Order: sequence, then C-alpha cells, then structure tokens
Amino acid sequence: MRVFAIADLHLAYVTPKPMTVFGPQWAGHPEAIYTRWREVVRPGDVVLLPGDLSWAMRLNDALTDLARVAELPGTKVLLRGNHDYWWPGPSRLRAALPAGMLAVHNDAVRIAGPSGAGVVVCGSRGWVTPGYEALNAEDERLLAREAQRLTLSVEAAARLRQPGDHLLLMLHYPPASPPYPSNPITRVIEAARPELVVYGHLHGVPPERSMRHVGGIPAHLVAADGLRFTPKLLLDTGD
Repeated sequence: MRVFAIADLHLAYVTPKPMTVFGPQWAGHPEAIYTRWREVVRPGDVVLLPGDLSWAMRLNDALTDLARVAELPGTKVLLRGNHDYWWPGPSRLRAALPAGMLAVHNDAVRIAGPSGAGVVVCGSRGWVTPGYEALNAEDERLLAREAQRLTLSVEAAARLRQPGDHLLLMLHYPPASPPYPSNPITRVIEAARPELVVYGHLHGVPPERSMRHVGGIPAHLVAADGLRFTPKLLLDTGD
C-alpha cells in the first residue's frame, strides 16, 4: 500500500470559478489532476486530501464535485479547508460521501493494509500562526481552537493505532509561518510524533521553499499547483 497526498483541488462544477484567475500555473485544471492521478495511483493506494476541495456552498453541490474524485483509484481521506463552506457535521458528511471516501473531523481514520498493519490518519484544518507579524485576538482564539481539535484527533488516532501502523498527520494551513516559531499547533505535532505531516493552502510557493520539518518531523506542502497537479508519494508500506 502506498500513500499519496494532494490538497487544494478547488473543484467548481456547480459553483464556477476558473482557477486561472490565480495564475497561469492553473491552466488545464482540474482535468490535469485526474489525468496525473490515474498515472500514479493504484486501486490499493491511499490519497490524502487536506482541504479546499470544492468551491460549493452546499453539501449536495460539493458531492457533484467530489463524484469525479470518487471515480479515481485509491481510498481518499478528506480534511476540511478554509474554503470548504459546504462541510457539514461528521455524521451527515459520512452518510453522504461516496464509497471509498473517508473524512477526518476531530477524530482519525485507520486503513488496514493487505498484511494487517496500515495507516492511521489524523488532523485538523489549522489556522494562521505567529510569524513575522503578531496575531490579533480573534486569530489567537481560532488557533487555540484548532490546536484543541488537533489534540482530539491525535487522541483518537492513538486509540485506533495498532502495532506496525504508520501515524500520519494532515493540516490544511501550514503548521507554522516564517520564521517558524513554536505555536500551539506545532506543539501538538511534536508531542504526537507522527511519521510525517502534510499541508496545503499555499499557492505559488514551490514546495522546496516551504516548511520542510516540524521539530524534526518531515513536513510536505502538497498544494495542487505546487505539485503540478500530480499526487505526491509520501509512503510505501511495502504491502
């Protein structure tokens, strides 16, 4: 079993929004995602989708967007992004998602591999973090709330995890902002010690110029445009 990730699909079949308004790197979107996904992902693989999946405002409209993704190979693990206004409560969401799609919502999911050991995925949306500029009071409140949600997800992952499992953590926002001081999100990550962290949200930023580690834990920027729309291989369990 292999694990890939790609964030910021920004699908817009029901709520049209051409992504080329954000730069020429979006030319060919979203068809390029589907083509390159099929080139690299196999049916037994897992694909992490850390947020900003659809521009829709309602769940039914988002499901129209997600139907194209559901047809692609692999088990998909979804996380909410800052533009996923359609995202409902976990029970309603999970009842509506197509087969082969899972969601992390203040909890975690486990996907077993052919040999029994598998991957446990936890995460939270995240929020803006302190860096060159101080946060205002509202940002501080939202960051603390997201850190608490991430804590709940990490605790759920610990309950699900079995011997041999790989612990993976995903965020939508980056875990820290330049010059990358410690913050409530990074402290949760460092305590949890996942095998790796993935995040999206940043556009026009080459992955090699993004945050690469959190307390020594590998971190991967997987925004679709930075990956040239090709899901990034993160892990091969050897199954």
